[in-house]
Amino acid sequence: MHRCVVKDITIGPGFPVRLMGVINCSPESFFQGSYVGPGFILDRAEEMVRQGAAIIDIGARSTAPLSPPISEATEADRLSAALREMDGSGIPVSVDTMYPSVLERSLSHDIHAANDISGFSNPAYARIVADAALPAFLMASHRTQGDATSFRETLAHLALVDARCEETGVSSYVLDPGIGLWNPARSTALDWEICRNFEQCSRFGRPLLAAVSRKTFLGEPEGRPPEARLAASLGITALLIAKGADIVRTHDVRETADVIRMAARVVDRA
Repeated sequence: MHRCVVKDITIGPGFPVRLMGVINCSPESFFQGSYVGPGFILDRAEEMVRQGAAIIDIGARSTAPLSPPISEATEADRLSAALREMDGSGIPVSVDTMYPSVLERSLSHDIHAANDISGFSNPAYARIVADAALPAFLMASHRTQGDATSFRETLAHLALVDARCEETGVSSYVLDPGIGLWNPARSTALDWEICRNFEQCSRFGRPLLAAVSRKTFLGEPEGRPPEARLAASLGITALLIAKGADIVRTHDVRETADVIRMAARVVDRA
């Protein structure tokens, strides 16, 4: 089983379950509680680290269904401004973008990983990651982000991402099965199926990311809004840790850190 190292944080079997705290610089975010405005990025990141985050994932574009589109230039401007606040902090940072131009601009700042929800479907993006020797978080994707419509396709797309890494020479990465409504062809039924079969995603010998925080399927059956999905997020997170998750991405660091501490003791990964 391979491991992934982000700055000085090792992710994978034999190491504690890690926590990735989310900072959204996009006011369009589906969960308004995660938006952090200019001038407050470092304060929020430091707070998350105190609460238990090992890595801070910073993004500047909402990828939720029906989110208003923004240009790559706007995304890059937002992300660069946020990263400028983080420079010199020493905090491990991943940048959440799927655009080569945005990632390229981010390289002028202190970044330690790339989070690509399109799973290296853009060869130019993969080359940037390889040339910069960045570790990566890579979601199951074929042509566009999260385009699997069944669990069988999810596994096939993870295999494709794995092959892209080998072809490009990227050896340090975490696989993300891609829970969420990434396109109109998907339904929440697939999210539940991925959760039920999460452990099968470990067949590729790579660390696994669990990214379920406040997502749509957790509001079922009442259709609860993101603000009312915390308890469900924590419950599913505990189950995914039991099924082999090596790192958890969350908006709610303090509460999720508690869940990780308890669940990790059960699975002997404290």
